[in-house]
Order: sequence, then structure tokens, then C-alpha cells
Amino acid sequence: MPLTEPYDDNLPQEESVGAARHAGEDAPEPKQCLPEPEPTLPPESEPILPESVRQRIVALTAAVLPVLPGDEVPVPLRRVAKFAPNRRARLGAPMIAAQLTADPLFRQRITARVLADSGDLGTAVVAGTAPAAADPVEVAALAYLARPRGWRELIDASGAAVRAEADQAVVDELVREAEHRATRAEHDRAVARVEAEKLRDELARVRDELGQLREESRQLARTLRETQARERRAAELLATERGRVARATADADAELRRARARLAEAEAAAGVARASAKEARSVDDARLWLLLETIGQAAVGLRRELALDPVDRLPADFVADALADQSTAALPGAATRARDTDDPARLDQLLALPKAHLVVDGYNVTKRGFGEMSLEQQRKRLITGLGGIAAQTGDEVTVVFDGAERMHGLPPTPRGVRVLFSRKGETADELIRRLVRAEPAGRPVVVVSSDREVADGVRRHGAYPLGADSLLRRLARS
Repeated sequence: MPLTEPYDDNLPQEESVGAARHAGEDAPEPKQCLPEPEPTLPPESEPILPESVRQRIVALTAAVLPVLPGDEVPVPLRRVAKFAPNRRARLGAPMIAAQLTADPLFRQRITARVLADSGDLGTAVVAGTAPAAADPVEVAALAYLARPRGWRELIDASGAAVRAEADQAVVDELVREAEHRATRAEHDRAVARVEAEKLRDELARVRDELGQLREESRQLARTLRETQARERRAAELLATERGRVARATADADAELRRARARLAEAEAAAGVARASAKEARSVDDARLWLLLETIGQAAVGLRRELALDPVDRLPADFVADALADQSTAALPGAATRARDTDDPARLDQLLALPKAHLVVDGYNVTKRGFGEMSLEQQRKRLITGLGGIAAQTGDEVTVVFDGAERMHGLPPTPRGVRVLFSRKGETADELIRRLVRAEPAGRPVVVVSSDREVADGVRRHGAYPLGADSLLRRLARS
């Protein structure tokens, strides 16, 4: 491209020709033989310079500009000469290029300074040759300024070398970019292989999980089918149980009617008994009241179990005979729990029956449990323990001791405990059997004695015999 370029008219111009000269402007002119310059060509005959060559010419001129005498610096460049070095070549480049093209004398002055600073390279360029190792841009810039014979050829050769270097740089850049792309492509392929391995592993894991989920689904489906089958069986059993409950309710209603009939018969028998003898009236009344109370308690339990609605007459008035006719085998839990006679749990089960009466063979129990004590201490300990049972259960408790007359020095009798001594000529066993016979039929009577004869005798009268160890274990537990 031509060296000259349109420059900015707004760039500040030199206002005073007599401005102070730059330091060093009195330096002596270098003794340099300059070639005969070629005739000045018209601007259009200026060679086309590579951009790097043009920038180097401007840089060389800007570096030498401050050392020229003030009167040798063209007026348009005097203000540029005062700029800082880095601003001088950048801001004054258009004016410097225009002045070098239009003012041959100014160019010769600049050339003299530049050749003096370039040394052997300047001498070689002036001679029309260019060292092989020299920078082609520097050679072209010096040839443009000095303009020796064949300077256009030097500029063209330097331009070709610059273009070749530029092309080589472009080729090198393209090679580097291609290598970079190849490296990046190889890296991407490696990353893709790694990602593919990860995806294959993830796919295998997902397949395993899918297999597990399918197996779990099959198990859940099988469990669901089993649950539905159990539900159907449970529904069938529920329907069966409802039928049984309905039948049991009907049976209970029939039993209730029979109990009412027996209650009416018992009331009639009680009226006849009251009329039989005045002296036996009180005993019969007590037995009848106790029977009715037992029947009432049993009827309340039956009503609660069967969830019957209230009626005009309470079931307790009609159930006593039914409970009185039941044998020992009809005791709740007797058919399902074969308890030993010395099991305290059986004693608790019997005492849980309504209006139960506990009869204890005193010395038979104390001599078996704590026979090392005196009789008085034995009686005291047994009576105290029976008081705790009476307080816990609310049942009637009677303890019988052998003795012609009541012993003295007995402790106060606990609430709910009755203490009896056999009369003269009568044993405690006989008194116990008489107590059992006095109870109304159907009332639960529990007799605690390890005497086999006593147990057999009371069992015939409907009582429940238990061994002494059952009571001793019960007392030890409490």
C-alpha cells in the first residue's frame, strides 16, 4: 500500500515556528555519503508497501524526529515531535507518512540520521545489497528512505520475504490449530470412550435393578394373591362365626327362659320353705338371698358377654339355678386348662368367680407352710395373709381351726375374714363339710386342704378342693 494515508486534520499543528527546539537538536550531522536520489516520482508511482514495512518507516522517522534541528522539522510535524515516544508513532503516523512522500529534503535528513544509527546494515542497503541474515522489514524500510539504485527491487524482495514469513506464520498457525484440533479430538474420543464405559456400566446396573424390581414385583403380586386368598378365607370364617354367634344367642335366649322358669320355681320353693318352720326361716332367707345375689352377678356377666338390650326383668333373677346345676367340668376354663390342684393360678381363677367363698383348713395349711412356728404365730400369720386376699378379691373367706373352744390371744380379725373353731366332739374336717353343705347349690365354694378325705367329701357337695400349696404360693406371691 502507499506510504501516505489520509491524516486527521484535527491533529494539533505547530503554531509557532520559533518554538523551543527539542533537546539534542544541536547534535552534529553524521558524515554519511548518500546516494544520488532518484528523481522524485509522482505520488501515484510510490511503491505499495507491506503494512509492517510502513509501520517500521514511521517508527524510524518518529525516533529520529526529536533530534532534528527545529528549523529542519516541517511545520506540520513540529508539534508531533514534542509527543511522547509511544504516542509519536501512533498519533503522528499519517502526517509523518505524508511528509516523507511529499518532502524529499525532509526524507533525506531523516535518512541521514537513520543510516547513521543502522551501521553496517545501512551501508549495505546504500550499496544496493541486503545481507541474507538481515530482517527483510528493516531492509525494506532503509531502502525506502535511502532509495539507492534498485531500491524498488529491494522493497519488492523484502515484501515477498515478509509475505512469505506471513504465509509461513499462517501455515504454522494452521498446523498448530490442526494439531490442537487433533489433540482435542483425541481427548474428546478418550472422554467419549470413558463416558461410553460409564454408560455401559450404568446400563448394566439399571438392568440389574430392573431385574430386581421385576422379581420384587412378582413377589409382591404373589403376596397380594396370598393375602387376597387369606382375606377370602377370613371372610368365610367370619360368616361362619356370625352363624355360630347367632345360634349361641338363640341358645342363650332359650337358656335365659329356662333360668327364668327355674327362678320362679326357686321362689316358690323359698316361699314353701319360709312357711315350714319359723326357726329355719332366717337361714332359708339368707340362703335364698345369697343364691339370688349369685344368680344376679352371673346374669350381669352373661348380659355383658351377649350384649343384650335392657329388658323388663334382670337376668340375675333367673340364672342361679342354671349355674347351680353346672358341674365342675362347666367351670370357665376347666375344659381348656388342666391346672394342678396346687397351682395358685387355679386358685385365682376360682376366686375370680362372683360371690366365691374360700374355706381354709387352718392347721392343715399352717403346719405344711410354717410348722416351725408356734400355733399362735401360725394362726396369726395365716389370718393376716387371708385378710389381704379378702381385700383384693372381695370374696367371703372362712378359716377353720381344730379346738374345743375359742382360743384366747387371737389378733383382730381382718375385714372379710371369718375365723371358726370346731366344737367339742367335732373336728375341723366335719365343720368344713357342714359349711359346704350349708351353701346354696351353684355358689362357687373353694376348699383349701391337703387332706384327701376332706377333698373327696366337699367335691361330692359341689365344692372345688385345692391343695394347701396353692394357697401358700398365693400368699408368698402377695
